[in-house]
This record gives sequence, structure tokens and C-alpha cells, in this order.
Amino acid sequence: MADDFLTRKKRGEMMGRLDLKPVLVSLLALMLCSVATASEIDIDVKETTLSNGMKILVLENHDAPVFSTVIRARVGSVDEKSGQTGLSHFLEHMLFKGTKIFGTSDYEAEKPLMEKIDSLANLLNEEWAKIHDPLVPLDSSLYKQYREEIAEIQKEQAGYIIKDELWETYLKQGGTGLNASTGQDGTQFYVSLPSNRLELWALMESDRFGSTVFREFYSERDVVYEERRMRTDTSPRGKMWETLSASAFVASGYNHPVVGWATDIETYDHDLIKEYFHTYYSPNNLVAAVVGDVDANEVFAICEQYFGRIPRGPEPPVLTTREPEQTGEKRVVVEFDASPTVMVGWRCPAIGHPDNAPLDVMTSILSSGRTSRFNKSIIDDKKLATSAWISSPYSRYDDLTVASATPMQPHTCEEIEQAIYEEIDKLKTEPVTEWELDKIKNQLKASFIRRLNSNRGMAWRLAHNYAMTSDWRFMLKSYEDIQKVTQEDIMRVANKYFAPEKRTVVTMVKVESEDDEKPARKRGEGRRTHGGGGK
Repeated sequence: MADDFLTRKKRGEMMGRLDLKPVLVSLLALMLCSVATASEIDIDVKETTLSNGMKILVLENHDAPVFSTVIRARVGSVDEKSGQTGLSHFLEHMLFKGTKIFGTSDYEAEKPLMEKIDSLANLLNEEWAKIHDPLVPLDSSLYKQYREEIAEIQKEQAGYIIKDELWETYLKQGGTGLNASTGQDGTQFYVSLPSNRLELWALMESDRFGSTVFREFYSERDVVYEERRMRTDTSPRGKMWETLSASAFVASGYNHPVVGWATDIETYDHDLIKEYFHTYYSPNNLVAAVVGDVDANEVFAICEQYFGRIPRGPEPPVLTTREPEQTGEKRVVVEFDASPTVMVGWRCPAIGHPDNAPLDVMTSILSSGRTSRFNKSIIDDKKLATSAWISSPYSRYDDLTVASATPMQPHTCEEIEQAIYEEIDKLKTEPVTEWELDKIKNQLKASFIRRLNSNRGMAWRLAHNYAMTSDWRFMLKSYEDIQKVTQEDIMRVANKYFAPEKRTVVTMVKVESEDDEKPARKRGEGRRTHGGGGK
């Protein structure tokens, strides 16, 4: 099992000291890594594929009578088309709204009300299109009327809805950590339960994916719209990320935000989400990882009994569009009432590429920990910035290695941007020291081991790695690849990926208030990208 190479008791004692005494971090990392060579890591994962194509991964751990699960759908924002942006995230919300047996006191009475709402919503969307058509005279009276009629039917429907019944049922049965998340590359659902509740989990989750009901559709659509407003439109960090992605990518699905564009969220309808759900959430596009006090054969039998009832769906479409090569620097200015910040992205390769590991080590050398180059040079020595970091992802398709920094007054974004380039340029011509390379490898080893310490963490890693690469063992391969990175590898990737013509730069400039003592220019003058937003 996962803990064979290091006893849980010994590692628990180490982790306790690690949390309470930061001065021991380096020593403990070395202690951990000395017993965690790649050949000594033995993770006894058992796997099967159900008759409908759903993948099941099981890792037994009998230290405590509990287990954790992650079900991952291989769909994220990168799979969405124009007009569909944000659907993966919206479906994450909707899959907590219940089914024909959970979340309702009388589904047969509730069903015709939802059909009435859908009919009105079709008219609502037609009016929305007219309102946003510059060739049609503006008249929102019907739009307002349809919204009010939908709201009235929703009030009637509320009499049948049992709020949060999925979560309440899990909670009463000892469940913890019920949650979900959506990213660019996937959507995952989590829960942990006592080990004698395995069949309950299979019943509830198979019902969630097999007979979900998209109730409270239009009210939840408004909730997601507000989430977008709070996390992106009125968030400086959210606005910068959105602008960077939209500017760096012209063809890739990574060019739109996970939460979706506002106008797409406003026009979701039931038919659209049902089609998307049946395309991407069929069992042959799902992987479930179960880790804890379970018997693998029992898990497989129960999963076949419950999940196996869900019909296999069509194979999801294969994305063939690839981002063209960038041949010149892109620069964008975002005006926002927030502290100035600079963010720079360089194109980097998809997961499984040989350069993943060198890029991971390189970015860690630059910004991982107090002794990293960014921290020592840009923050401590030159005192140019309050923060500075860089990170390289492992994504399904070519993505961005991103660096960001916030200047310390009176310094400017231009100064810290140049400071970032100077540190990267040093790596192009000067080999990193053996000490730096060993330090980062040891840190990454320790981080890898710590992530094996929990049932939920292991379940997430198994499901994630399988969904991304069709092989959960990729996490071991990436671990081994990091240990093989050389000084020459770092110099090579620094030169290969970090040329000026391959970068996209977003600078956030603080908008001066009309109430400031010094004269303020009018909003909109000289603006290239607006940082505001809202309905």
C-alpha cells in the first residue's frame, strides 16, 4: 500500500514537527527523501473498467475505518465552445441539486412546473437576444415580465424541493468533505465516509450521475452570474488572469475563464445543459478513485451493481484545434482600482512532455521558499516587490508558465518586470548550483510524500492522473523525472521557452479616483482594457 515505504506513525511525527517548527523544514525534507527513492515507492492500486466504460481505482488503507472518494469527469472549460463557456462549472453546481429521488418530496408534481419554466425561459432568451441586437429597438418590458413569471413558478416549485438533501444524507451517515471543483481540464466531486457506508456512496453517486434533475436551474444561473461578478469582474486578480488567458490564446479553449463569459451565463437553457451533460458526463468519461478501509473486490462489485446501470454514452469529441505559434510579444494594460501588478505568461508544453519536469524544477528554483531567487533578489535584496512568483502547470494542452509580482512603493511594474527577466536570463547562461538543484529536488520529494499522507489526497491524485493521462502511474513517472533533471536541462528550457517574442504581459494600472486631490483623467481616456464589469 501507499505507506509501505514509510510508516504512518513515523511520518506523522515528522509532519507534526514540520508544521510546528519551520526551522526544521530542510532537515526533515532530507530525512523524508532519504527513505523515498523512486524504487521504494510501492502503491498497490487495483483497477477495473465497468461494463459501461467507467474506470474504478482502489487503494486499500486499513489504518482507520474510513474511506475517501473522488469521481472525476474528464471535462473542463477547455472543452467548451463559444456560447457554452462556463457550462462545466455550472454543471458542478447543478449536480448538487438532486435527482428524481433526492431533493424532492414529489418529483411527478414538480416535473410539470419545470416544463413551464423551460417554456418561459425560451421566450426569455429570445427577448434577451432582441435586447442585445443593435438593429432591434430596445424594449425590455417582455424580458422583465418573463423573469417575473418564472419567479412565481419557482416559488410554487420550492414547495416540493428538499434543500441540500444530498449533503444532509451524507452528513447524517458520518460523511465529511462533500465538495466539488471545476478547472480547465476536469471536474471532480469529493466525499469521505465511514467504511461501512460504501454502498450508500455508490447508490447516491450513481443516482447523481444517472438520474440527475436540473432543478432550480434559472435561480442557480443567477447565483453563478453573481459568482462571476464577485470573483472576476470586481476582483483585480481574477480580472488579470482572465485578461492574460484571453490575450495569450487565440484558438485554444484556455482563452476563456472557467466561470464563463457573462453573456453566455445569461443565456444558458435546459436543452443546452442536458446535451452537454450527456456528452461529457457519461460513465465512459468518468473515473472514480476509492482510498481507505475497503476491499477492492467489494468496491468493484458494488460499483458494477450501481454505476453499471448507467448506459454508456457516446465518446466525447476529440479537440483538434491547437494554438498557433506565438511570433511576437503581446502587451495589455488593465485599469482597475487596485494596487499595480504585472503578470507574464510564456507558452509551455502539455502534460507528458519531457520538458515538464525541467520547467517545474526551474520555476521552483526561482520562487519556491524563502531562499528562492525571486525572494532573495527581488524582494529581500532590491526590495522592489511585496510578492513575486512563477509557476509552470501540467495541463492537457499547451498552457502558460506564469510569473507575477506586485511592486513595493515607490517602484513600478516596469522595474519588477525587468527584474523577473533578469533572473530568468541568468538561468540561460549560468548553470544553477548543485546545492540549489539538490535543495529543490528534496523539497519536491518531501511535497510528493506529504501528499500521499491522506486518503482524500491520494484519491484526488489517482483520479486526476488517470483522467489526464489514462494512467494513474504518471504521478510516479513525474516524480522520477524530477529527480533526473540536470543543470543543462534547466539552461535548455530557459532558452527554449522564455524568449521575449513568446511572452504575453498584462499590467494592472490603478485608476485614479475622481475624489483624489490631484486632477484625475476621465475614465476611459487612453484605456486599452477595462477592468470593471457587471450586469
